[in-house]
Amino acid sequence: MAGVKNVVVTGTRGIPNIMGGVETHCEELFPLVVKHGYDVTVIRRSNYVKDEDPLWNGVKLVNVPSPKKKSFEAIIHSFRAINKAKRLGAEVLHIHAIGPAILAPYAKLRGMKVVFTHHGPDYDRDKWGFAAKTMLKFGERMGCLFADDVIVISNVIKNLIANKYNRTKRVHLIYNGVPDPDFVDYPEYFSELGIVPEQYILGMCRFVPEKNLHHLVEAFVKYKSQHPDSPVKLVLAGDTDFEDDYSRSLKQMAQKNGVVLTGFVKGEKLHSLLTHASCYVLPSSHEGLPIALLEAMSYKLPVVVSDIPANLEVNLPQDVYFPVGDVAQLSMRLDQTLSQGLGNRVTYDLSKYHWTQIADQVCEVYKAL
Repeated sequence: MAGVKNVVVTGTRGIPNIMGGVETHCEELFPLVVKHGYDVTVIRRSNYVKDEDPLWNGVKLVNVPSPKKKSFEAIIHSFRAINKAKRLGAEVLHIHAIGPAILAPYAKLRGMKVVFTHHGPDYDRDKWGFAAKTMLKFGERMGCLFADDVIVISNVIKNLIANKYNRTKRVHLIYNGVPDPDFVDYPEYFSELGIVPEQYILGMCRFVPEKNLHHLVEAFVKYKSQHPDSPVKLVLAGDTDFEDDYSRSLKQMAQKNGVVLTGFVKGEKLHSLLTHASCYVLPSSHEGLPIALLEAMSYKLPVVVSDIPANLEVNLPQDVYFPVGDVAQLSMRLDQTLSQGLGNRVTYDLSKYHWTQIADQVCEVYKAL
């Protein structure tokens, strides 16, 4: 193996079993990178970690404290992580997401090569105020201008950074991936939730404004008003890192309308929900390249998704998309999808999204350094 061997990863809350798209990405990717012969250390935010294991699937885990306050958690943790990475002898610092990338120049000053994975323009997320959006935009700029190599997870992001920063060299399009499905029966869990296989709509994501889960609840209520005898329920699998007005109001709205809330789930429980759902819905106004959508597709679920660029890039049939924010159209799409049969399954081409192939591509970036 040519090139660097010691890689330290920051920008994620941590792995394994920590909620979030970047977290899932890192959880799937880096054990495979280790198999290529790299020494990989993931620096985790200690306040998200429930274990103290120093090693997981070949990946070294190091916990560094960070304040659990969403406005400056990422940047303070990244500063501490860069200093820790230097002490660990990192040749490459692999930064994930635009917030932590604000310190890419500092990592370069500390003598490390920097790879920056751009997971999406997070400043478009509804949860951020003006100051936070400004800092995120600055982080994107620093990552794109100072990283040795930039990895983007979609063509949308590739075009964005070419237009904004004229960054076209050493930019690598490497998609998010999806693991092979694990089809599971878990009747005890379904009894606990009060749901029946093939008789529920699944929404699976964090409870933050840009995911528009409130639109899904509204569309479901509209659907039920038109089909009062339908046995179909709505299940929302997920939660929020920071309980706020939005997450509280969403939960109240869901409970008022008979929606099933599972909380954050992984492993067998999540796989069972994916195995037996009638369909999966993602009504977001913002995504990078949604792993949750790819995961639902791997389970051959019919999907209904908003028509934002990141979702359109997955290149699904036109009749599964609806205009973002349009509750009436979303309800109509639900009606159309469910009318095709509650056990309906769809086969998708997911050849671009294999984690083994993605790990090979990331390792090629490291080798070139």
